[in-house]
Amino acid sequence: MPPPVSPLAVDLPELKPLAGVRLGAAAAGIRYQGRTDLVLAELAPGTTAAGVFTRSKCPGAPVDWCRAALKGGRARAVVVNAGNANVFTGRAGAEAARLSAAAAAKLVGCRPREVMLSSTGVIGEVLPHDRLTAALPGLHAALREDGWADAARGIMTTDTFPKAAVRTARIGDAEVTIQGIAKGSGMIAPDMATMLCFVFTDAKLPAGALQAVLSRGVESSFNCTTVDSDTSTSDTVLLFATGQAKHRRVPAEGGPLLRGFRAALADLLLDLALQVVRDGEGAQKLVRIDVAGAVSNKSARRVALSIANSPLVKTAIAGEDANWGRIVMAVGKAGEPADRDRLSVAVGGVWMAREGGVVAGYDEAPVVAHMKGREVRIEVDLGLGRGRSTVWTCDLTHGYIDINGSYRS
Repeated sequence: MPPPVSPLAVDLPELKPLAGVRLGAAAAGIRYQGRTDLVLAELAPGTTAAGVFTRSKCPGAPVDWCRAALKGGRARAVVVNAGNANVFTGRAGAEAARLSAAAAAKLVGCRPREVMLSSTGVIGEVLPHDRLTAALPGLHAALREDGWADAARGIMTTDTFPKAAVRTARIGDAEVTIQGIAKGSGMIAPDMATMLCFVFTDAKLPAGALQAVLSRGVESSFNCTTVDSDTSTSDTVLLFATGQAKHRRVPAEGGPLLRGFRAALADLLLDLALQVVRDGEGAQKLVRIDVAGAVSNKSARRVALSIANSPLVKTAIAGEDANWGRIVMAVGKAGEPADRDRLSVAVGGVWMAREGGVVAGYDEAPVVAHMKGREVRIEVDLGLGRGRSTVWTCDLTHGYIDINGSYRS
């Protein structure tokens, strides 16, 4: 039986065809039975590509493949499988990636290095690429311009709902569309959650400009989220520009012409990243952590992540316990500049502690009421400088143990 849908789930938006993209999903039996687990997207000739990947020192074979393939800056297809991560599989994993790309390239009519690969699922098991390649011809024949919802569901593993987002932007006088899908539920602490994201636009953008806007957008979205502090071996965000929209020529460096596009892409990436956090394994609450008054923005982020990744903070939120001492603990262990006697802490807009002590007349009742809701906000002011950062996480419940204790069963 599939797990119950997260109480924090959001509905799949309306996903319309995007010029230059055909996609779909099929059941290849890679690990799961009775559900789709293989996704293929075919892209128009001339499509440019960019990517951001895990910084794990033990990346999967598909990550290695994509890093090498992206040097060409072009893509004609994307192949994604769920159920097997193709990680820690040595030469067999590399060969599985090579054969998968070759099979897709033959169907699409391109070079293998124009095929991007992603895999998600169990680590340490050789990918049964024969099942994957056997399913590709039928899947390719059935690709549709409106296959987005099927693709969003086909990349899921422990996810409880499919994830997608759509935005529009203007480049000069023309409107372009940005549309993406993502998967992720556990092993989420992207450091560039298992987290995969595929975004497509009909804009015509040089690969260099595409890479710049993606790297910037990931930094303020996926890199500001955490479910369980574990960085996957497979984290991948790929962005493709099919070039089908008609607009002013974009220079190689991007520049001011992409200001609106950058903002729309960043908003879409944050939307997808927060959907991943909302689907955190066992999650019952979405948590926003704002840190201000740090010596730098980088320092503020490290403090915020220390709070977000603290099991004691996360279980207190799960138990709706207004224990602000755990937040102080997490600030202190972050290894960043902090002064106990300048520190202030608030939950739900109620300041609980200031300047090293409890606020006079502090009433815990409104804080407890806030923590009973589905969304919780924590604010910390270090009182040292102007650095600030916002990070999102979820609570830690028994559900996380139940899911991960039986992941391979």
